[in-house]
Amino acid sequence: MEALAERLSRLDSRAEGAIRVVMFYDTLIRRRVDLPALARASAGLAECVAGIRLHGTGRTVRVAPDGRSASDPTPASTTVPITLDDEEIGVVWLERTGAPGPLDDALLERFAIAVSAVVERYEPARTTMADPALVELAISSGCDEAGRARALRLMGFGGAPPIHVIAVRSSLPLDQISALVCPGRLVRAATLGDVGVLLATTVDRARFPAGVRAGIAAAANLDQSWRWARTALRYTTHAHPVVHHDDLGALALFAQLPDEALRDNVDVAAVARLAARPEDLETLEAYCASGSLRRAAHHLHLHHSSVARRLDQIGGILGVDLTEPAGVLRARLALIALRLLDG
Repeated sequence: MEALAERLSRLDSRAEGAIRVVMFYDTLIRRRVDLPALARASAGLAECVAGIRLHGTGRTVRVAPDGRSASDPTPASTTVPITLDDEEIGVVWLERTGAPGPLDDALLERFAIAVSAVVERYEPARTTMADPALVELAISSGCDEAGRARALRLMGFGGAPPIHVIAVRSSLPLDQISALVCPGRLVRAATLGDVGVLLATTVDRARFPAGVRAGIAAAANLDQSWRWARTALRYTTHAHPVVHHDDLGALALFAQLPDEALRDNVDVAAVARLAARPEDLETLEAYCASGSLRRAAHHLHLHHSSVARRLDQIGGILGVDLTEPAGVLRARLALIALRLLDG
């Protein structure tokens, strides 16, 4: 291997050097080297520390030019993403103290390609985006258990602990969301229709980025988890964008009612009319969520007397007394039903 690599400083021309770099990494790929060997070879060729980091596992390899693990990290001078199946799965970099070498870009490009080849060959379960057909098979109610188990094995979940199913609505890429909420954990993602699906062994609810709505469930059966996750997604709001089905309790029963029955209810119809008066709807939601006039006023940044006047007017529109527990309960249930109708 050493015979294939000349020091970059000795190359006669940039073109010749680029060809030698390509040949060098092609040889490494043919020899089926692993990630540490790739890092060692790259560090030796570049005469500086070379590094690899995989997003899915958090695995990092840093090697000094002498082939030993590097300590005391320094800022990367040049970085290139590693892509596999159009997904960024990690990065490679050089830690050069001086100016970048004339062939650093070519070296890193081939370094990244070589890492991608190794990951595809030895670590197929490290990518996030899965075949939608496999995901759909795993969560389908019409799939037999043998087919479901095979789909899960193909996605890397063989023998994994209970799997969380997350239904997601967001304009952000699913792999980006997955990396945030399942750092260093096994996760698969796919888009089915207009809903994103994440399958994960663990999920950190606090790490969902702003603007993402997510329903989470972890039932005994994946098909039931999928139904529950979609139900939880229907209960999300701007104030509560992430909902776990377990936290719904008896409120989840409302999702089983036909939409027609919800629309025909007098309380739901009355609250729906408030949608034309955003301030009133926001006031009612704040009051029902907090259960307190003063807490609602604090949330709305209003004086409690102003909130009281609004609630008196809203109660007249709805035909309920919002100073009584029964009236508040009716309003809250109507808000939940309206949320379900809005989808």
